Amino acid sequence: MRTRKVINYIAGIAIILGLISCQEDDIKADWIADNPVPTDPVETGTPGTLDLSHYVSVGNSLTAGFADGALYTDAQNQSFPALLAERFSIAGGGDFNQPDINSENGFNSAFSDVANGIIRGRTVLDLSDAAPVSTAGELPAAYTGDKSALNNFGVPGIVIGQLLTPLTGTPGSPIENGLYTRFASAPGTSTILGDAIATGPSFFSLWIGANDALGYAVSGGVPAAEGGVDITATGDFQAALQAVLTGLTGTGSEGVVLTVPPLITIPFFQAVTAGENGINLIPLDEATATAVNAGYNDAASGYNPGLSAALQLGIIDQAELDRRTISFSAGNNPPVIVDESLTDADISAAFMLAPGSVVLPKLRHLESTDLLPLTAATVLGTLADPNNPASVIGVGVALEDRFTLTSTEQAEVVTARATFNGVISAVVTGLNDAGADIAIVDVQPSFADALGLTEASATALALSPEAIAAADGESGIRVEGALLSPDFAPNGIFSSDGVHPNPRGYAIVANLVIDAINDRWGASIPRITVLDKRGVNFQP
Repeated sequence: MRTRKVINYIAGIAIILGLISCQEDDIKADWIADNPVPTDPVETGTPGTLDLSHYVSVGNSLTAGFADGALYTDAQNQSFPALLAERFSIAGGGDFNQPDINSENGFNSAFSDVANGIIRGRTVLDLSDAAPVSTAGELPAAYTGDKSALNNFGVPGIVIGQLLTPLTGTPGSPIENGLYTRFASAPGTSTILGDAIATGPSFFSLWIGANDALGYAVSGGVPAAEGGVDITATGDFQAALQAVLTGLTGTGSEGVVLTVPPLITIPFFQAVTAGENGINLIPLDEATATAVNAGYNDAASGYNPGLSAALQLGIIDQAELDRRTISFSAGNNPPVIVDESLTDADISAAFMLAPGSVVLPKLRHLESTDLLPLTAATVLGTLADPNNPASVIGVGVALEDRFTLTSTEQAEVVTARATFNGVISAVVTGLNDAGADIAIVDVQPSFADALGLTEASATALALSPEAIAAADGESGIRVEGALLSPDFAPNGIFSSDGVHPNPRGYAIVANLVIDAINDRWGASIPRITVLDKRGVNFQP
């Protein structure tokens, strides 16, 4: 009997709890109905008068999504065209297919030695010494997807003329680019431009021209005849641009053309001489400085006595002698460099020898007006000959010409870039007058703002009037309430190669294109939230 009462009691409790639970569920349901969980608003946008159903991008590494010295999957997926295509999808845009590299780290040619089996990939920023270090990489493989369905025709390393010739994708040709050959529709026959046009673009972007001047700068101003790279001739640039844009607009497609950004002010040319030491990159103690000076001052074979002989022979003047004299002291010193613009100093006559017997090397110390590429950091202070402790590069052995960009060479790059932008403006204006519909997206103001240029420096760099106006002298660019730095620091907008943007930088570029589209064609495409994108890859 007691057991039945206990059971009935328990059953009663269960019923009561069940009723309470039901009442609580009803209360919760009513509360949820009255207080729904906040959700992100659905983004909407319109294309205006544009047809964004088939967007095609054409260009170089800046279009391909190259970053950190390599083309690798994560960066490729965050190329500025891929970011644009995601925004376009909100306003009627279609699929956007890239020639996927399918590699975590990609291939970094600057750090690799393929002949000896050394394959390196993208660089990451090593925070311990604030320098980029490479990762394990892999050689690019052929693209196995549907080549006819591609949208991104960005090929790292190309100049504008390579968009038009099948040699770019011809195995073994002098100008073959393997990153095009891997996805060319018909290697040896097809062209980058032809492949892009064959897809029938309804809208295009073209960002080309940087390498036409940057290649010369990166090679230290060494011309092709001496193993470097030439600046593209203005006439050749104009003819190629006319052909490219005529082809892209020939199908009735509208599009945007991005200008060439400032080049010699990017981190690649600023990082090595930045900081409190400036150009004084070689630390020596007093004993070492004395020993090094003895070598340069040796009466029989020293360099400095040879300069005195050149002065006596009237080959150089006192100003050049002073500039070329090599002298180290205890503390930090500017390295010794090769400057091919110096006077040829054949001092054979001073020794009563045949002409050409004694010719002085063209050496001097690094000056504040010189720029060193980021690659110079990998050789300065190392031994040119591992078995000779006196062969320290920058001290006993001069830094090669390819690792220095003199003020004269910088001026050539500045002039070429400004000229190319003038050509872009003229060609686009001419085509628009003839019925095309192309918008110019000037990236120069954002770069001038980010790089901390002043009005004077922007003017000296021959930037656009809008860029000069945007040059506020503050290092970095303010985006969404944050100040992003003009370098590859953790809060920067450049990748660790010092040339290409990181995803945040590419998002800034994409937003410039979106603004231009919304303004010209009456679209309402939502902008990208830049701070949602990652910055540089780094390791502690």
